Amino acid sequence: MTTWSHRYEFVQAIQFAALGFWVPALLTAGAPWERWRLTRVSATGEIVGGVWRKRRQVSQGRVLSLTALFVSVSIFWRLAPIVNGLSEHEWFVVVEALTLTGAGVAFMCDVIESPPLRPGVSRPYRIAISAAVMWSAWVFVYLEAMSHVSWYRAFRHVAGRSLSVSADQQLSAGSVWFMTGVVFVPIIFWSLIHWLQAEDDPDDELYRLVRQERTRGFFGYRSDGSP
Repeated sequence: MTTWSHRYEFVQAIQFAALGFWVPALLTAGAPWERWRLTRVSATGEIVGGVWRKRRQVSQGRVLSLTALFVSVSIFWRLAPIVNGLSEHEWFVVVEALTLTGAGVAFMCDVIESPPLRPGVSRPYRIAISAAVMWSAWVFVYLEAMSHVSWYRAFRHVAGRSLSVSADQQLSAGSVWFMTGVVFVPIIFWSLIHWLQAEDDPDDELYRLVRQERTRGFFGYRSDGSP
């Protein structure tokens, strides 16, 4: 992939999407924190030690900041001077991997269950920020695909011997659309399904009240109703 990414724009886009979206999503879903000794968990599932000694304190402002950071980093690595630099200097890919994956994992921890870490925002909020990140990537590559000239001078397109400029740009956009969709569409629908399932069921609420009344009557009241 690294070799082909110097020749084709769409391979460079696949590399970008893999480092920025697939790797962070798989790492977060795999929850390797205890194996990597970042956390130590008790039998009850509570964090009792490690680098992360307590659950993260998450606020909506913090989540918005991480989302903005992730979007900014992902857009940065698709700017023309940066992509040209990636094509000319192989070592630059290491920097791309570290920054994209790091920002991606920090963001994904707020939208994916990653025991013992838990997202600190509600599911509707997770749906909104996941959709915002996905759409930001889609809009950027759409503009790139609709351009009449290539944004990146590092890729040479020889007529009749390789992909044309338009074909390379369209494949690049399609690759990013597909790879981001594979990551974010399941996250959005999973959060939506669990959010809908979490809505109060009248029957469940009735059963809960009956159980409470029975428990209170058994422990706190005599048969004549007096305390």
